[in-house]
Amino acid sequence: MSEDVKPAVRFRHFEGPLDLLFHLIEKNDIDIYDIPIASITEQYMDYLASMQRLDMEIASDFLVMGATLVHIKSKMMLPGAKGANSDEEGEDPREELVISLMRYKRCRVFANELRERRDKYDGMRTRPASTAKDLGITIDLPPQGFVPECFDQAIEDIKARNEVRYADISTKITNILQRDKLSIKERIKSLADAIRRKGKLLFSELFKDKKATKMDRIVSFLAVLEMVRNNRAEATQKKNFGDILLEEKKD
Repeated sequence: MSEDVKPAVRFRHFEGPLDLLFHLIEKNDIDIYDIPIASITEQYMDYLASMQRLDMEIASDFLVMGATLVHIKSKMMLPGAKGANSDEEGEDPREELVISLMRYKRCRVFANELRERRDKYDGMRTRPASTAKDLGITIDLPPQGFVPECFDQAIEDIKARNEVRYADISTKITNILQRDKLSIKERIKSLADAIRRKGKLLFSELFKDKKATKMDRIVSFLAVLEMVRNNRAEATQKKNFGDILLEEKKD
C-alpha cells in the first residue's frame, strides 16, 4: 500500500465519534433533542478508557469529541445555563452537538438507502434502445410526394363531415334552448299579480309545485331578486332560516 493512501479510519466497530455517540443515544433510548450530557459523557469516556491500545492517529477524532463533551458538560453546570429540566430561555450548549448528530443521522439514512439500491440493482444490466432496422423489422411506406389535388380533396372531405356534425349539434342545442327557455319578465309579471291579489306571498310557495323543473325554480328565484332590486317587492325574514315573506312595495 502506498504511503500516501491512509487506511479507512475505523475505531473498533464504530466509524467515527458521531457513530459511537449515536450508538450510545440509541442504546439508552435518549431523545436526541434533550441529551443528558453528563450521563452520555461518562459513558463515552468509559468506552475510550476501556481501550487497551490507542492508535493516536486513528483515535484523535474520538478524543476530540470526548473533550467537546466534557466542555459542554462544564457549560451545563454553570449558573444560568439552560439545562435539561430548565424552562428558562437562553443558549443551549448542546445545540451544535444536536445539529451534528441530526446531520449524521440523515447521512446514515441516505447511505442505507443507497446500499439497499445497490443490493437490489447490482445484478441488473441495461441495453440501449434498438431501432426497427436493428430488430429486422421492415416498414413499407407509401411513395413520398405532395399531390395538390389529393390535398384539396382531403380538405373538402373534412369540411363536409364537419358541416354535417356541427349542423346536427346546432339543431340539438336550439331544441334544448327552445324547450327550456323561460321569460323572467313573464315570471315577474305573474309573481306581481299573485302578490297583489293575495297581499302577501311566502317565498316557499314558489317551489311547492313538484312538477316544476330545475330551470323553473331558477327563473322564479331570479325573478324575485329582480323585483326586490327594482323596488317592486319587499322581502322580510323574521328569524334566521325562517321563511321569507314577499309583499308589494307600498311606496
